[in-house]
Amino acid sequence: MAGPTHSSSRSDDRSLSELLADMSNQLKVLVSKEVELAKLEVKDQVTKGSKAAALLAAAGVAGLFGLLLVSFAAAWGLAAVIPTGFAFLIVGLVFLGVAGALFGKGRKQAAEVSPAPEQTMRTLKEDVQVAKAALSRGASSTSPEEVELRWPRQRS
Repeated sequence: MAGPTHSSSRSDDRSLSELLADMSNQLKVLVSKEVELAKLEVKDQVTKGSKAAALLAAAGVAGLFGLLLVSFAAAWGLAAVIPTGFAFLIVGLVFLGVAGALFGKGRKQAAEVSPAPEQTMRTLKEDVQVAKAALSRGASSTSPEEVELRWPRQRS
């Protein structure tokens, strides 16, 4: 693990402007990493939402075909009262079953989509606790390199 950028004996001798500059640099690193993490999480959620929307659209198309076939089957069955209508009815019911299965799968995936970047919110809470602890000590002992090590890399 990388050590602090200043030696511990030197950290007590740093001026207020040096401490503020150090804190400012660390804050810049922290904010940029938080933004990067939020972007990754939002992109992941948008991808999940897109897949769920595609499944729901497919369910809609399959439902439309099923409705058309059931309508034809009902009309031909009532008009002619022949077994051909029952064949159309069976095919229509199969399409409706497919539409129901696609809708159920799409709804399940849509329920898994979280609009809030949960990992970012979690790390922000941790950052607030770290900042409070650093302020209570009177100076920050965390170097930018240590902050860098806390952040996860991009997910593949």
